[in-house]
Amino acid sequence: MIFGATGDLTSRKLLPALFNLYRNRNLPEPCVIVGCGRTDLDSASFRKYLREKCPDAATDSGEWVSFMKRVHYQQVLYDSLGTYQELAVYLEALDKSEGTTGNRIYDLAVPPALYPVIAKNLTRAGLATEENGRWTRIVVEKPFGSDLASARELDRVIHEGFTEEQIFRIDHYLAKETVQNIMMLRFANSIFEPLWNRNYIEYVGIAAAEELGVGTRAGYYEKTGVVRDMFQNHLLQLLSLIAMEPPAAFSPDRIRDEKVKVFRSLQPFTSVDLDEDLILGQYGPDRTGKVPGYRQEAGISSDSLTPTFAMMRLFLDNWRWQGVPFYLYSGKRLARKDTRMVIQFKHAPHSMFREVLGENITANRLTMAIFPEEEIRLSFQTKVPGARICLQTMNLDFNYSEDFSGPVLAAYEKVLLDCMQGDQMFFWRQDAVELAWEFLTPILEECAVCDDRPGRLHFYEAGSWGPEAAGEWLSQLMK
Repeated sequence: MIFGATGDLTSRKLLPALFNLYRNRNLPEPCVIVGCGRTDLDSASFRKYLREKCPDAATDSGEWVSFMKRVHYQQVLYDSLGTYQELAVYLEALDKSEGTTGNRIYDLAVPPALYPVIAKNLTRAGLATEENGRWTRIVVEKPFGSDLASARELDRVIHEGFTEEQIFRIDHYLAKETVQNIMMLRFANSIFEPLWNRNYIEYVGIAAAEELGVGTRAGYYEKTGVVRDMFQNHLLQLLSLIAMEPPAAFSPDRIRDEKVKVFRSLQPFTSVDLDEDLILGQYGPDRTGKVPGYRQEAGISSDSLTPTFAMMRLFLDNWRWQGVPFYLYSGKRLARKDTRMVIQFKHAPHSMFREVLGENITANRLTMAIFPEEEIRLSFQTKVPGARICLQTMNLDFNYSEDFSGPVLAAYEKVLLDCMQGDQMFFWRQDAVELAWEFLTPILEECAVCDDRPGRLHFYEAGSWGPEAAGEWLSQLMK
C-alpha cells in the first residue's frame, strides 16, 4: 500500500523500483500493489495516470501491461477513520481474489506532517495488527521529525500500533552499493583495519554535493534547510559506517548497535565551535543571471535565511578517532552532483627522499565514490620511468559498472526488497535517530537565535563549489 499514490515520490521512485523488481523476477508471488490517496480515482484511471507519469511505461509496454494487472487503487482521506476501515475491507477482498495471504507493507510517500495522522488511523482501523502468521510493516521516509522533541513524538505515535520490528525508516543512501561495501572493505580485508584509526588517518571527508536547486520543494525546504535535510540522516549514517567498531556478527542489531556507539561519541558543539567548525551558506544567482538564487526561487521569501549549504567539522570522543576531524559537506546549486567519502592518510613519518624530491610527497588517499560513479579508488606513489627520480600518483580502481555484469538493484529497489524480506540492517533504529537529533538540535537552535544570524550566512554563486569561507576545507575534500 502506497499512501501518496499520486505524488512525485511514487511516480519517480517507488513505482519504477517495483516495476524493475517485477522485470527481474524479484517480487514475491503473488504480490499486489495498492495506491492510496485523497484523489478520487478507480484502479483503471490510476493505471492510466501511472502510464503518463512513469518513464518506464512507454519503453517496456508488454511487461508494463502485465505489471499493471497487479496495481490497484483505493481512495483514502488521511484524516478520516472511515476510509481506513473501507481500505481494510478492500484489502481482505483482494487477498481472496488475488491469492495473497494478508502480509502488508504500508509505504508513507506523503509529506512528513501526515506520518502520525496515517499511522494513528491505521492503528485505529486494526490495520497494524499482526496475527495468524501475518506480518505488517510500515515504511517511513526521512525526515524523522525536525528536532529531538518532534522525533520522539513521531515515534510515540507510530508505536501506538506498531512495534519497533515493524517500523522501517528509509534512508536510501544506505542502499547504495558503495555504502554497503564500506563494511566489506573494512572487515573482510585485513590490510585496512589496522590503519583505520587516529595513528594513520589525517582526516575523513564526506561530501554530498547537489547540482540542482530547491526546485518544487520550496515549502518543505524553507522549514528544513540543508542541515535537517542532509546531515541528520544521510551524512551521519555514512559517518557511522566509516567510524564504527567491528560488529560481533553480520546481523542488523549488532551492526546498528555499533552505529549507536558512534553517535554517542559525537563531541557536542559549543558556541565557540559554531564559529570555528560550522560554515553555512545560501546560493545566489550564477554569473550569467540565468540561474536564479535561492531567494528568487518560487515560494521562497526574499529575505530568507534558510541555509542551502553547510560544511561542518566534528570530532568523535573515543579511542580510535580522538583528534581526527570529520568534514561533512552538502549543498544545493553546486558545480556538479558529487557524492563521495574520503579517507586521507597521514604522510610517511620519515621522508628518505627529501634530498631528491623535497618534503612534499602526496599522502595516500582512499576515495569511496557514490556518484557519478560507484567506485573505490586508492592513490599511491610510484616512480616515473626514466633516469631521473620523479614520483607520480597512481590509482587502484574498482568500478561497479565495469566489474559486475548482472542486474544492479537501484537504491529504492534494494530498500523495498529488504522491507519485504524483513531485513532492517540498512534502516534507521529509533535510538540512533534520537542520538543524531540530540547532537544536531542544539546546533540548529543556537544558529536560529544567535545575534548575528544573517552574518553567519555566506552567499555563493550558483554553479560554484560553495562560499569562499569554506575554500580551505573544500580544497582538501574535493581535490
